[in-house]
Amino acid sequence: MTVNLNHTIVAAHDKHASARFLADVLGLEVSPDYGPFVPVTLPNGVTLDYMEAPGNIPTQHYAFLVSEDDFDEIFTRIRKAGVSYWADPSHSRPGEINTNDGGRGTYFDDPNGHRLEILTRPYGGGA
Repeated sequence: MTVNLNHTIVAAHDKHASARFLADVLGLEVSPDYGPFVPVTLPNGVTLDYMEAPGNIPTQHYAFLVSEDDFDEIFTRIRKAGVSYWADPSHSRPGEINTNDGGRGTYFDDPNGHRLEILTRPYGGGA
């Protein structure tokens, strides 16, 4: 059996600004609008489709596994943009990265309060 995640819908107050934020931080492109969605396609083919949503948006978590070199580039963009970051998802260790399982990781929020994460080693991968 083959099962792959193809896409997910990400709720946003401003779908264009939110898609642009993710694309800029990760060094990706925003695709043309597709119906009510603004897609950002990851290198593995999975698409995050931003869609406008009114009212309170429940916080979601999106983790991106990246190479060590990509981590450095993304983390530099996060800091240059003045985006706050934390070593943990509960935001109790501000201005830090973690070294879980021998890799590096950090959490930051998008404009809608979604918790984004970059990490260089899957959790439970050991060192």
